[in-house]
Amino acid sequence: MEKKILLNEKDMPTQWYNIVADMPNKPLPPLHPGTKQPISGEDLAPLFPMDLIQQEVSAERYIDIPEEVQEAYRIWRPTPLIRATELEKALKTDCKIYYKYEGTSPSGSHKPNTAIPQAYYNKKAGVKRIITETGAGQWGTALSFACAHFGIDCEVYMVRISFNQKPYRKILMNTFGAKVYASPSTNTQAGRNALEVNPDTPGSLGLAISEAIEIAAGDEDTKYALGSVLNHVLLHQTIIGQEAKKQLEYTGDYPDVIIAPLGGGSNFAGLSFPFVKDKIEGKQVRCVAVEPASCPKLTKGKFMYDFGDTQGYTPLLPMFTLGHTFTPAAIHAGGLRYHGASVLCSQLLKDGLIEANAIQQLECFEAGVLFAKAEGIVPAPEANHGIAQVIREVNRAREEGVQKTILFNLCGHGFVDMAAYQDYFDGKLVNHSFTDEELTVALKDIEVLQPQ
Repeated sequence: MEKKILLNEKDMPTQWYNIVADMPNKPLPPLHPGTKQPISGEDLAPLFPMDLIQQEVSAERYIDIPEEVQEAYRIWRPTPLIRATELEKALKTDCKIYYKYEGTSPSGSHKPNTAIPQAYYNKKAGVKRIITETGAGQWGTALSFACAHFGIDCEVYMVRISFNQKPYRKILMNTFGAKVYASPSTNTQAGRNALEVNPDTPGSLGLAISEAIEIAAGDEDTKYALGSVLNHVLLHQTIIGQEAKKQLEYTGDYPDVIIAPLGGGSNFAGLSFPFVKDKIEGKQVRCVAVEPASCPKLTKGKFMYDFGDTQGYTPLLPMFTLGHTFTPAAIHAGGLRYHGASVLCSQLLKDGLIEANAIQQLECFEAGVLFAKAEGIVPAPEANHGIAQVIREVNRAREEGVQKTILFNLCGHGFVDMAAYQDYFDGKLVNHSFTDEELTVALKDIEVLQPQ
């Protein structure tokens, strides 16, 4: 039995997989907030280059990966598929556990899978500067690296709570040449508005998105890039699942359960969508998205049209949401502190093709520490959510008296998240409950946004 299943560079996929082609119910269109009519490519042109807009609306099953992007991917791809043999021993289980390890990338997570193509298409379009937001800093770090690779200026609005919690993420972005601002900032009207209401706000991904979009929309030489949620972002991440399928073929195994954390959707989609295709075609496989109990849009949110950002600059998106004005609790898994889920993941959940589960952060950190002791990799706080679900699945299999094959995405390492682990060991972390009253308040303002 091999511990690591490795692919040669020549085995790396040369196309991204677009699940829209196979969805039994196609996603509802994004709407213009003023007219409530489907948006056009022209509406998105101030923010994105045309190549990405075309990918955003494409229904083609496979989209070619440009050679320049493949060349950059080869810096770290293909990534290893690893049999978690030591975790299996620690859990005393006969289940087979595999993880796709995306922490081998230059930024330490899966995020460069889309940062590289987004920077490439912007460079091709003559863009001089890209503005973005970041939660825990994984996306900001990835885009900083990608912009450095293609010679583009990069500016990042980092959610304030993560800006303060994770100083080494900021330094990583600075090392790649990016400018980093704590969000909310005084640089934008959206930031000033938020600070006027609450000068001590921890910030949110939705608010950081508002700041980035505000700047990008006002400068013709600047474009905006998003690290999750949008169709083209999820498309780029499917290289993960395609590699994993090829690697599992070498083992003769096929997963019964596929698990990944979900903040906006890129991590989960990247691993699971090539397997969801199999499920649509009749294969028996469960795909489980895991979210924080303090930000449970999939398990407690409502499927509605809502803005992707706090200020209301984005189109209205059909998604499971807690409301765009909702500010999640200041948990260390900053990449999962987002009020909504991607349109594609939301539609798949609505159709019962994927599942969702919410887990408290103490259980997640307990799982992460167990994994680190067993496998030797300290996971990012976001990745701990997937590991906690793996442990739940192992216990469920034990109760049912069955042996299962489990695949999860170890989406990034936590080597620059040591402050989070220190808080856990010092007993400073607490669980955050989410009440029905919070949901009622959060959704009240978006009732008027629904199309008639």
